[in-house]
Amino acid sequence: MSSSSTWPRPWLKHYPPGVVWDAHFNGQPVFSILDEAARRFAERPYLDFLDRKFTYREIAQLVDRAAKGFQDLGVKKGVKAGLFLPNCPQFVVCYFAILKAGGTVVNFSPLYSEPELLQQVEDSETDIMVTLDAKTLYPKARAILEKSRLRKLIVGTLSEVLPFPKNVLYSVFRRRDIAAVERDDSHVAFKTLTDNEGDFSPVAITPDDDIAVLQYTGGTTGVPKGAMLTHANLSINVQQAMAWDNAYEEGAERVSGVLPFFHAFAMTGVMLIATTAGAEILLYPRFDLKQVVRDLIAKKVTMAPGVPTMFIAINEYPGIEKVDLSHLKRAFSGGAPLPAEVRERFEALSGCPLLEGYGLTECSPIVTSAAYEGANKPGSIGLPVPATDLVIVDKEAPDKILPLGEPGEICVKGPQVMKGYWRRPEATAETIRGGLLHTGDVGYMDEDGFTFIIDRMKDMILVSGFNVFPRYVEEAIYQHPAVQEVTVIGVPDRYKGEAPKAFVVLKDSDEPLTQEELLAFLAKRLGRHEMPREIEFRTELPKTLVGKLSKKELAAESARSAS
Repeated sequence: MSSSSTWPRPWLKHYPPGVVWDAHFNGQPVFSILDEAARRFAERPYLDFLDRKFTYREIAQLVDRAAKGFQDLGVKKGVKAGLFLPNCPQFVVCYFAILKAGGTVVNFSPLYSEPELLQQVEDSETDIMVTLDAKTLYPKARAILEKSRLRKLIVGTLSEVLPFPKNVLYSVFRRRDIAAVERDDSHVAFKTLTDNEGDFSPVAITPDDDIAVLQYTGGTTGVPKGAMLTHANLSINVQQAMAWDNAYEEGAERVSGVLPFFHAFAMTGVMLIATTAGAEILLYPRFDLKQVVRDLIAKKVTMAPGVPTMFIAINEYPGIEKVDLSHLKRAFSGGAPLPAEVRERFEALSGCPLLEGYGLTECSPIVTSAAYEGANKPGSIGLPVPATDLVIVDKEAPDKILPLGEPGEICVKGPQVMKGYWRRPEATAETIRGGLLHTGDVGYMDEDGFTFIIDRMKDMILVSGFNVFPRYVEEAIYQHPAVQEVTVIGVPDRYKGEAPKAFVVLKDSDEPLTQEELLAFLAKRLGRHEMPREIEFRTELPKTLVGKLSKKELAAESARSAS
């Protein structure tokens, strides 16, 4: 492959005014983002959690105390601490505190089933996990504590971060949702973790080498792996995003924090960027459409990151066309392809541009974005952010860069590209070759430097922006004794973007199994986002010449029926 200095960069002639593509960025410890923001915006509201407001000073002090608490529990360089949390103040505090203590954050989706949780704890070598006393979370975490290498559970409660009288009402009227927490040496209350003077021992961080976050992803193979994101990867990706768009007025923005922070998109695109700008984050533990729309109006949100399903829901909210949304400055969509009609409807309602970008976990995650000023092209994922190269290579000859307009595999080079996959040297070598990250996505770049995605090389299904791995769903279905064969594919879903659909052959057709019965069987084995939208029973499934189950015929058939 030719030197990167000779690669085509047609996007340069269409770069937004004032944005420098070949800018140089210096990595920094990720926790210094909050330290600097607290120094500059100490009394500015930082988190608004269901009307309970925390200033930058308050959160920074809690972070220092939690860092001391983590160090007392043995967190230091090389130690992994997991966050098994929805969006809540404890997530933000513990995220920065683990890093300040010298440890590495491992994000765990609250949607995980127990087997997924166990697999990731063991693979990542997580020793400490932070969770809440919610019945949807704690029982699973407690079970994993007994089965795995975990040695400590730090347990918080929503009542300790809610405003009065919501905290009292929650404890009384939501008691059925609160789990009874064990009281033993393996459990530490969040209040106990932070019950100190905050006199932690500073840890020297080497941003280019030290891993800040292990972020699990399917990569290009569909098998979950931990992307090693260094302090430099994450802090530079924030700088790249801020350099791309100068619309953030420091200390003055209100950002909708609906997207889950355990996901790379929201971790960087919402939490870290908003913190850098001294913004106020409206933090939601889940997407409650009525509450989000109410706050969007009443609290005059200025920045609205989301996934297509969120914008679809807002577009269809009763009476939304009568609402004044002129305070919105930016809305941006990621995680899944954004339908053109959804973008057009939202822009017509709000008068605010809804811009699409492209990223992946292995890139911390931001790679490209539509321009906030200048030309954009419908259906494009935009232009590479500063210091990022994007080339299209031949899928059969990956050392060959293809001419503009010709489809091939999208590859990325930049300072935000991960260090590699945790304990997966072969997968790392397969994904990062010749200095390029091979994304597994197929697309082309036009003569103006705009890139268009046309296909995926991987089987991964994107459900509302979440990764769903067909093989994992198939393995869960295979656990039913009546199932002989199963294939899972992604099918279009108007609301979620994609949804899993399972094709099943039973062992004995004389003993029928209904869709409802199989879904009930899967409920304890899969996360909600992984549950098949539809199960179709067949007498046989298509196979390749060597006898392997084949998805492509089913995918083509589903596409025909959808059209």
